[in-house]
Amino acid sequence: MANAKHHGSCHCGAVSYEVELDLAQPAISCNCSMCGRSGALLMFVPPDKFNLEKGEDAMSVYKFNKHVIDHLFCKTCGVRPFARGQGPKGPMVAINVRCLDDVDVFKQPRNEFDGKSR
Repeated sequence: MANAKHHGSCHCGAVSYEVELDLAQPAISCNCSMCGRSGALLMFVPPDKFNLEKGEDAMSVYKFNKHVIDHLFCKTCGVRPFARGQGPKGPMVAINVRCLDDVDVFKQPRNEFDGKSR
């Protein structure tokens, strides 16, 4: 499967976006203190593959550890649909695959990442 556009949002719809990614690639299931508690299932894209449709003012940011990622969450429903930050190759957007409209997360391929030990 090639890159395709997908729509995502928080639970209440105050935040919505479109992202281009390849869902045949594995998402990352991380056990760090943030992902382990929130259940995020992540895929990473460069900023030019991401378009925030609405909700910049509807989000709050939380930073921890090295403070290189803006963990964004909806002020109304509390869902974390994506994050922005610096990855090993530069700026990136971390997409919470669980927030995409057209994904069966039980069938989504995934790799485990031991973020707790890093």
